[in-house]
Amino acid sequence: MIRSPLPALRRLTGRRALLAAFGLGLLSALALPPLYLVPVLLLAVPGLLALLDGAGSWKRAGVLGFAWGMGHHMAGLYWISHALLTDPWRWGWLVPVAVPGLAVPLALYVALAAILAWLAPPGWRRWLALAGAWTLAEMLRGLLFTGFPWNLMGTVWAFDALPLQGAALVGVHGLSLATMLLAGLPVLGWRRAVAGGTAALLALGGLGAWRLAQPEPVVPGVNLLLVQGNVQQEAKWREDQRWPIFRRYLDLTREGAAKAPAGVPLVVIWPETASPFLLPNDPEARRYAAETLPPGGVLLAGSVRAEWSPEGRASTVFNSLSAVGQDAALLGVYDKTHLVPFGEYMPLRGLIPIRVVQGGLDFSSGPGPVAMTVPGLPPFSPLICYEVIFPGAVAPSTRPQWLLNVTNDAWFGYSAGPFQHLAAARLRAVEEGLPMARAAQTGVSVVLDAHGRVAAKLGLGHMGSILAPLPAALPPTLYSRLGAWVPGLLAMAAFVAPFLLVRQKAKVTA
Repeated sequence: MIRSPLPALRRLTGRRALLAAFGLGLLSALALPPLYLVPVLLLAVPGLLALLDGAGSWKRAGVLGFAWGMGHHMAGLYWISHALLTDPWRWGWLVPVAVPGLAVPLALYVALAAILAWLAPPGWRRWLALAGAWTLAEMLRGLLFTGFPWNLMGTVWAFDALPLQGAALVGVHGLSLATMLLAGLPVLGWRRAVAGGTAALLALGGLGAWRLAQPEPVVPGVNLLLVQGNVQQEAKWREDQRWPIFRRYLDLTREGAAKAPAGVPLVVIWPETASPFLLPNDPEARRYAAETLPPGGVLLAGSVRAEWSPEGRASTVFNSLSAVGQDAALLGVYDKTHLVPFGEYMPLRGLIPIRVVQGGLDFSSGPGPVAMTVPGLPPFSPLICYEVIFPGAVAPSTRPQWLLNVTNDAWFGYSAGPFQHLAAARLRAVEEGLPMARAAQTGVSVVLDAHGRVAAKLGLGHMGSILAPLPAALPPTLYSRLGAWVPGLLAMAAFVAPFLLVRQKAKVTA
């Protein structure tokens, strides 16, 4: 008979308890993309609850939660260091610092959830309080200090469209709440855990099967061609590589367009900053690109955009998406709104003695989410790079018909990073009930339908293109209408209920 490790964890003190918390956090990261070893949470989360049972004070609970969070985020975000290795002579010394440095503020949210959970009585009340507090802390993490809602616990279900369908009702935060509740069930006893877990999984699977059984139409007369150049970050901005890289995208576009059905408008999509030339400012580069388009075709390409000073110098730069017509006309431009700290701008300039952002200028921010309109296409919401990771913030109030995410994950090589980014994109499609085209510099490029199913895919590290019709949008989902209100209220109820029930019990006893 296998004995539960939870009693032994409750008895741990001092450094042993901290090491156990850190180790359980490391273990929990195996449930994240791309491994999706979700069952490890059945030990990692109950283990944290057991350690909290043995904590003698709220301060000790916070330290244990912080140690768990450090393990979780260091393992889940190890790939950040790969970006620094693209220029190892300049930034290699930051590798031992970057991941722990990012994990520290993220672990503070886990510490906060642990403290709040410790305030509830042990047992099912603490289990409920931790799930609610964890979810509320995740929601807070997406807002404070520009937000970083990466690797939310609900993303552990992104290995398939079936378990993701609940996101259409409660979003990824609702899935996080459900995940923490399911994972913590062993503290209630294995019989209850098996019974409760089976019932919950059947309900989740039943909802998914019902939604996926519905027909999935396509938009008539619109084909998408996603071009993946597989350009490595080390070569991307070298002066001697500008024309070869541009020519690679031109050739791949010609080859892909030649396979497209004749007479059907073709939307060619290049990833974030795919063009080494500034397409909005360079008519000749647009002419070269337009020559690859078939009749009625349009190019949606990632490119830097610049505004010039009277002296002829670039005074402002934007990370942009440009729409180019067959006549080389610039049909529209979207400027990225949610910029990456340290990657696209330096926060606290003048106080931090290093500059990680390439070039002499920080990128400037655009006006916000828009429904971009291009002649002949349904309106779409453009999302550049990690703009896609923010739940409830990927579509404007005027609902578009599809989502477009262009990104450059070449920074992170062949690591967990690109797969985690893809998981976030998949969740946004389900939450909004909108199809998504995702063009990535080195992959993974996909066309997703409004249920999050993969209609076409080109894997990480491949060069080529994929052709697919544009899937149709679904009616607005509950989450797209109400946003964070539903998961927020559910999480608040889960957190508050144990304290209200304790007071009610005390009144009855009195």
